Amino acid sequence: MNLLTIAWKSIRQRRLASFLTALSVALGVALMVAVLVINGVITEMFTQSGTGYNLIVGPKGSALQLVLSTVYRIERPIENLPWRYYEEIASDERVELAVPVAFGDFTEEGGFPIVGTTPEYFALGATNEQEFEIKGEKGNYLRDKWDAIIGSEVARRNDWDLRSEFRMIHGGKDPNESDVHDDKFTVRGILAPTGTPNDRSVFVNLDGFFLLDGHEKPVSEAVDRMAAFYKEDPELIREWYADDLKRIAEEVNHDHGDHEHPSHFVSDLQKEFTSILLRARPEPNSSLPPDLSRTLVARKIAEEINQGFRAQAVNPVQPMAQLLENLVGNIRLALLYLTGLIIAVAGVSIFVSIYNSMSDRRREIAVMRALGARRQTVFSLILAESLLLCVGGGLAGILLGHGVVFAAAKIIEARSDLLINPLAFEAAELIVIPVTILLAGLVGFLPGMTAYRTDVASALSG
Repeated sequence: MNLLTIAWKSIRQRRLASFLTALSVALGVALMVAVLVINGVITEMFTQSGTGYNLIVGPKGSALQLVLSTVYRIERPIENLPWRYYEEIASDERVELAVPVAFGDFTEEGGFPIVGTTPEYFALGATNEQEFEIKGEKGNYLRDKWDAIIGSEVARRNDWDLRSEFRMIHGGKDPNESDVHDDKFTVRGILAPTGTPNDRSVFVNLDGFFLLDGHEKPVSEAVDRMAAFYKEDPELIREWYADDLKRIAEEVNHDHGDHEHPSHFVSDLQKEFTSILLRARPEPNSSLPPDLSRTLVARKIAEEINQGFRAQAVNPVQPMAQLLENLVGNIRLALLYLTGLIIAVAGVSIFVSIYNSMSDRRREIAVMRALGARRQTVFSLILAESLLLCVGGGLAGILLGHGVVFAAAKIIEARSDLLINPLAFEAAELIVIPVTILLAGLVGFLPGMTAYRTDVASALSG
């Protein structure tokens, strides 16, 4: 009979005490694993530059809010910008691609965020190294005003497929508290899973988005907003858009009847967007690599935009890096310190449990010695018990920790709109077993020495 078998029999004799001490280790390890996995998933998500674009251009305000609303869709947009400003940005010779996006609505089913945009959005890629894969009509995405492309999570949760139709809620997720648009969009494509916020987003043609009731600004409000944005005379703006204003006036009393979709005219004056995803053009004849040249050009564009009063340009990586470093990183560190303390307390409880049992086992150890067991064998037996308790608790903690992540993934998604992979694994988990082995050696050493020094004669005569 080997030492581990004997140690296991000894542990079984003290079932309750052994279970509680192993459970304390398991709980500490489970908390550590859950912290590592969830932090790893969130860090990976928030450190994705996401994208084949260099800048996000949006209204003046919080850079972090702009990134969270545009890239991660977990924050309300700051404000909207006039369509004329998008045309100015897109016409800049230094801009290779400028993709407008508009937010504010949600799907009637599931409450998924709506992204009004153009087909060029899918040329940007899901991440820097991952292109979009779309199931559907090849090369014909968002070409019609009422076309939509949905993320993989949207398709799964709502059980939607190609040619499914859906409606949108204006300005909120709850159909009981917000207006539901009568017009329906049709699913023409489904994104393959990307592990990004695109999985839980719905993309609709921007022209159709503008045609929805309430998405175009009333003329008088649009004129005043543009005049304030550009510091211009409102009458001058009315002159520039005179033809559009005349056409709008002609349609004021037009009856759309029972048309499936509205067909009224929306002037560029009335259109507003939330932000622009901008990819800079490399400098011509530059000796620098294209990506580096793009970055430098984007930096110049950002400096010019940020110097003005109209908008801001943000590199999406920088605000998220600051958030992770200043907030998430500190929380993670505090939680890891806490789990370390819990595991240390668990180690102390194992030590106390084994050490206190030594007085009850003096006779047992003396009998073993009298039957020929060496001091080293008795010492190793106590270490084996400590090893079984610590490593067993550690393995149970790993399983329990992943169980917690699996159970918490849906709760986190529902409360924060963050997608957590319930099967995620962190390389840092590999240190758990070596740490528990070291812990076993530390907490088992002193009780083992007590057993090692047991006097056979006095123990048998006592």
